[in-house]
Amino acid sequence: MSRRQKHLVLILAREFASNLATPTLIADAEGTVVYFNEAAEEVVGSSFAESGELPIDEWSSSFAPRDEHGQPPSPQERPTRIALDERRAAHESFRITSRDGVERDVAVTAFPLFAHADEFVGIVAIFWRR
Repeated sequence: MSRRQKHLVLILAREFASNLATPTLIADAEGTVVYFNEAAEEVVGSSFAESGELPIDEWSSSFAPRDEHGQPPSPQERPTRIALDERRAAHESFRITSRDGVERDVAVTAFPLFAHADEFVGIVAIFWRR
């Protein structure tokens, strides 16, 4: 498998996220999670080194997210997918089961990243425990 070169904006976003105490995820324009920071590891239940790059839908669904009624949201209802597909910010709260088996209530805000007004390069998602 060959490694794709990352856009400079994604590299800078990763650098920014690596210095935050706020759990943060970065995905590229194709919807591949290219990084989540150390702060996110506590919520996710594993490290980025353990999970590596993978499709955002696979990453998100691995937590079995549920709404306040216990129903799983469709991928199109998740903030990360809205930011990716519709190129707009979105926010939602979920109950998840982290990879370490712990249930957590989290809030997620995702927004698109543009290098230029017409050059979409990916998304950033921030999340925290409620």
